[in-house]
Amino acid sequence: METVKQPLKISFYTQKGGVGKSTLTILLASILHYRLGYNVLVMDCDFPQNSLIHMRERDKDSIMQNEYYKQAAIKQFQTLKKKAYSIVKCKAEDALEIADTMMKELDQTFDVVFFDLPGTANTKGVLYTLNSMNYIFSPIIADRLVVESTLGFTKAFANLPKNTDKSFKQELWLFWNQVDGREKTELYDSYQRVISQLDIPIMSARIKDSKRFRKETEAKGRYVFRSSLLPADINLMKLTNLSEFVDEFLTITNL
Repeated sequence: METVKQPLKISFYTQKGGVGKSTLTILLASILHYRLGYNVLVMDCDFPQNSLIHMRERDKDSIMQNEYYKQAAIKQFQTLKKKAYSIVKCKAEDALEIADTMMKELDQTFDVVFFDLPGTANTKGVLYTLNSMNYIFSPIIADRLVVESTLGFTKAFANLPKNTDKSFKQELWLFWNQVDGREKTELYDSYQRVISQLDIPIMSARIKDSKRFRKETEAKGRYVFRSSLLPADINLMKLTNLSEFVDEFLTITNL
């Protein structure tokens, strides 16, 4: 009997808001699905904000109002011969069950399911769902409170009872996000030393800060960065170091 390939469950997670977990979920989902050919599903579990669901609606409006985006979307659909990835609204405690149901209803093989979860770890279902992830990527910025909060979370997460199934693989990786080029490198180096002493894996690729991260497709724009319907522009990915980050992400996850 042939074993059905199980998709990787991945979450960009941190307890601190404003460090980019939802933005990175969409950026990676769009790059994997539209540019690299993977089949992706996104679970928007950040109830009641559901920012990714609202982003998808804004993206649809932007494409209908902008000829440049419209032509890019048409060309993409003709090339890929597949639809936009689904974004599914749910609560954290129901996320795993609803994801399984959606994959059966959509009747296709998925490579990755991204889970965008509330930043409060004590929200019902958050830790349970995180404990079922194959990979958790936690963004950190050069701020003492953010670093301390993230390290506290990683320590608490490491102490949770783990899946006894030996075939289940789980890894947690930290990575630098919103790196300011004007920031002293000694600051990052000092944080890096502390993290290394705690034996927590941290990615080599550091994502540079950019106004692009705070901008979606606009009605009058002619560039694509943060969009749930189109992948980020390759030149903008290089400028923000997102290209290097994606390469390392693919290596870590063996996609």
